Amino acid sequence: MATYETLKPLYEAAGQGHVFTFWDSLAQNERTQLISALQDIDPARVNAIFKKATAPNAGASASGAVEPVPPESVQSTLKAPAASIQAWRQAGMKAIAEGKLAVILLAGGQGTRLGSKEPKGCFDIGLPSGKSLFQLQAERIKKLQDLAAQQAGGKACVIPWYVMTSGPTYAATVAFFEKHHYWGLEAKNVMFFNQGVLPALTPDGKFLMETRYAPAVAPDGNGGIYAALEKQGVMADLERRGIPYVHCYCVDNCLVKVADPVFVGYCIEKGAECGSKVVPKVDPHEQVGLLCRRAGKFSVLEYSEVSREDAEARGEDGALRLHAANIANHFYTTDFLKRVSSLQGELEYHVAKKKVPHVDLNAGFSVAPETKNGIKLELFIFDVFPFARSMAVLEVPREDEFSPLKNGAGSPDGDSPDTSRRDIFAQCARWLAKAGATVAPDAAIELSPAVTYDGEGLDAAKGKTYSSEPTYVTAL
Repeated sequence: MATYETLKPLYEAAGQGHVFTFWDSLAQNERTQLISALQDIDPARVNAIFKKATAPNAGASASGAVEPVPPESVQSTLKAPAASIQAWRQAGMKAIAEGKLAVILLAGGQGTRLGSKEPKGCFDIGLPSGKSLFQLQAERIKKLQDLAAQQAGGKACVIPWYVMTSGPTYAATVAFFEKHHYWGLEAKNVMFFNQGVLPALTPDGKFLMETRYAPAVAPDGNGGIYAALEKQGVMADLERRGIPYVHCYCVDNCLVKVADPVFVGYCIEKGAECGSKVVPKVDPHEQVGLLCRRAGKFSVLEYSEVSREDAEARGEDGALRLHAANIANHFYTTDFLKRVSSLQGELEYHVAKKKVPHVDLNAGFSVAPETKNGIKLELFIFDVFPFARSMAVLEVPREDEFSPLKNGAGSPDGDSPDTSRRDIFAQCARWLAKAGATVAPDAAIELSPAVTYDGEGLDAAKGKTYSSEPTYVTAL
């Protein structure tokens, strides 16, 4: 535990000594809280990040000509021969059976926009089973472990699950997993860790104080995962387990194929140290990030960064020239993750101007600003793509792999519990129909992951009929 005597010189040397403005008037418990918060912040590092992010030429390295992902770096399960897809699946299953794959879940979001006070992963999207997003994903991991064990001749297979939370969601997430006994997974193979935070700053780089004894902080973006992996022991655990490959995804995608053996096998076959799944962009002006090449390096352009000309440009085949929509679904080698930890000084943080409640240092009272008074610094998870020496991109069908949950029920903008349910029902209906079942057009069928991971093992459904009545299938 740091002390006032050790921290104050560090903060004063960094020009941030004002964080101790109220020290003499603080109660002992308030002093303890202040020291606890400040010891986790490196003020000199924050100063350097702020200086780089707000420099006149900030973002210059992210400029340059925008080009589509080169053909040699991308494959598509919509077009690839069935034999190729099966070969990737087998390679991925082999890695899983040999204990060479781990999964990282980005689960720091709160369910505020959904009308929930719980972490987003706890949300029940209204399926017949009443399952949360966390449960759906846990059961997919369990099913894949079982499938891999069958391939390994009955030998138990483990896919470690690392769950990244944020300060406000950590305790509630852990409690939710414990309450539900990890949905059949072994607790020793599930590890929770917090993404990092950075202080909110004034336009001239001074730390804002939320209270007299706590700096105003905010999550450092999903790109903060790379520093958190090292700082909170995930990298050490991966090394202890001897795991060379990692699949990383976001909690809000109800269709996510957790630890997808096809994607993993494809990236392994390509010898990639970094990989990304994409879906075809449906409209020139769809508000999605686009995976592309910028100034000769892999990059993701936010939709606000894409010019109208680039958004609407089409190739000779009539397809959108930039069509690889980013879905925050990635593959890494652990060697690449180790290297990224040494690149922290080269990563470019993004500036977000926000209204930040704070304490007036002169008067000591709280201020709720009506205009944007502060700066928050964020990294995005794809900010490391330009540093990848080899990258593999896999295009997958949106209807089978991407249905994000962002808005509340009934939202006219979609991406709601309604669309999540719709997409799961539609996927299950396609699987059953392919297996030879008769399915009503408006069927509300939910297949448990214990029954199938990706539509396999449904032979027993042949000849069966499924009506429009909501149905939860746990066995065939």
